[in-house]
Amino acid sequence: MSNSFLDLPWLPVAPEDFRSRIRSVSPDAQDAGPKIQRLAGYKLSVGQSRSLSKTINALRAANASLAPLSPFRLAVLSNATTDLVADHLPAAAARHGIDLELVLPDYDQVMQEALDPDSHVNAAKPDAVLLAVDYRWLQLERVALTGQAEQIIDQALERIQAVMEGIKAGCGAAVLLQTVPVPSAALFGSYDRAVTGTVRTLIEAVNLRIVKLAKETSSFIVDIAALAERVGTDAWFDPVRYFAFKLAFSPDCDLAYADVVGRVLGSIRGKARKCLVLDLDNTVWGGVIGDDGMEGIKVGQGSPVGEAFLAIQRLALELKGRGIILAVSSKNTDSVAREPFRDHPEMLLREADIAVFQANWLDKPSNLESIARTLNIGIDSLVFLDDNGAERAQVREALPMVGVPELPEDPSLYPWYLLAAGYFEAVSFSEEDSVRASSYAADAFRAEVMQKSRDLGDYLASLDMKITYANFTPTGRQRIAQLVNKSNQFNLTTRRYTEADVKGFEESEKTFTLQVRLEDKFGDFGMIGVIVGQPAEGEDVPTWEIDTWLMSCRVLGRKVEEAMLGKIVAAAQAKGIAKLLGVYIPTAKNSMVKDHYKKLGFTLRSEEADGRAEYLLDVGEFKPQNLPMTVNDQTTELLMA
Repeated sequence: MSNSFLDLPWLPVAPEDFRSRIRSVSPDAQDAGPKIQRLAGYKLSVGQSRSLSKTINALRAANASLAPLSPFRLAVLSNATTDLVADHLPAAAARHGIDLELVLPDYDQVMQEALDPDSHVNAAKPDAVLLAVDYRWLQLERVALTGQAEQIIDQALERIQAVMEGIKAGCGAAVLLQTVPVPSAALFGSYDRAVTGTVRTLIEAVNLRIVKLAKETSSFIVDIAALAERVGTDAWFDPVRYFAFKLAFSPDCDLAYADVVGRVLGSIRGKARKCLVLDLDNTVWGGVIGDDGMEGIKVGQGSPVGEAFLAIQRLALELKGRGIILAVSSKNTDSVAREPFRDHPEMLLREADIAVFQANWLDKPSNLESIARTLNIGIDSLVFLDDNGAERAQVREALPMVGVPELPEDPSLYPWYLLAAGYFEAVSFSEEDSVRASSYAADAFRAEVMQKSRDLGDYLASLDMKITYANFTPTGRQRIAQLVNKSNQFNLTTRRYTEADVKGFEESEKTFTLQVRLEDKFGDFGMIGVIVGQPAEGEDVPTWEIDTWLMSCRVLGRKVEEAMLGKIVAAAQAKGIAKLLGVYIPTAKNSMVKDHYKKLGFTLRSEEADGRAEYLLDVGEFKPQNLPMTVNDQTTELLMA
């Protein structure tokens, strides 16, 4: 089994009838999207990938629904030829949950497309623009040993910033900034990095500035420099094809490049996974705990095998540290399976690290469904790590939305395969992300309290909940944008906004904003709700339209919806607003909130054939409820006129 990133070895081999399966996807079928995503989940040849992309484009042209894939229109600006890699981008994006539509301008028209308001790219109004330029376009191909290095670096960044400003003015799209691979040739050999002004030092300095620029402008990073290093820069750069066809990198890297771009797009749309589910025997430790006993399993220092399993556990803990939830699904007797976590001196993972522990004799798909229900997350949020190929195949067949990496025989490579697959791709990271795993673990204690309570009222009162309201703030901006792009189920309109958009709402004198946090005696949920309100046009009385209302599903049933509505109404009353207009726009995932406004006392005004509905609430007739929580109101005087 290969461990070359170019081979995408974590993906299962495509079936022999792959092409006939592609042909069987009908534009009229309700399951076209799931079928496409399943086909994209295989390790594809160049021809298979191209055929799948062509099919995706044809389905879109026929107005077929590809739900649950999320639509994404991406423009690509490059100084190189992009036709070949473009053949693979839709297939790779589908693998990561995206229905990708490409906007491809003419070759080497980067600045022209960005700066002309009527250009092909700006007229297309893409969701994002990928700035896929290389070191040549940035004019970093020559050494600068005469004290001009800083000037050259500044000029390279100025070119990037000019493109970004043009895009912002022309279409307002988000920008994906690629880092720049460094050619392998070194003028000074091993001393190349020590000399100011070499091609290497120029590019490395620009890459640091690109990352800084992306964070400052709420843009997204696609780390192609890291990809080139991973596959080897001698394999990445192809001088023959560059001079002949102006290809920025070898066609051998097309599939890997497309997958990296696809996983970033998936993360932008909230498709990154949230939970790692671990098998135990021969996955977390070597051997079978039920047969070999505590003294017989292999884990710990002193042997290659034992240290390999320690590396898996260490990676799991590092993922937990960045907010990934850990769970266990093992065919085992519960007490036996827990014993190493409690008593084995070499174990790094402990019971407290596991949010949900499923050790029984049920099939793995059933356990995975139970884990998702317990955590109140989607099945598509799970990644399942299991050494057993038959178990992996069963899960893929029963639950194709679960991420299931192929694994080699040697456990030393398990961490490489898990990380290489890109299931946990991040486009941002906040302090709240780092505590997410602990927060989900606390949910288990809440569930236990619920079971012991006499009724819902007793349960809610026993939690000692505290709700905090605030307007949008710079410190909360990143998390707000993250929630807006990741929330699918409890999201009334599922409108997606970038950090730059959130900043605009924050600063607007016409926009009502609200971020909501919740904590109880077991822990802090962090930010769990976001509201954006805008003046509704064409109404006979002053009205706020609720542009965005989203919440974490983890706080359902706690009266948070009622509390948030009470806050909106209070703010509306203070501003002389007579009515609230609630809009529901149906998606493949938000049917759970179809009757949200109806349950809160809104009156249905209109409903369209596709399910879109509008509801009205008379602010003056609203009667606030006595809710089982204390309120910390940090909202300032609302700016909305």
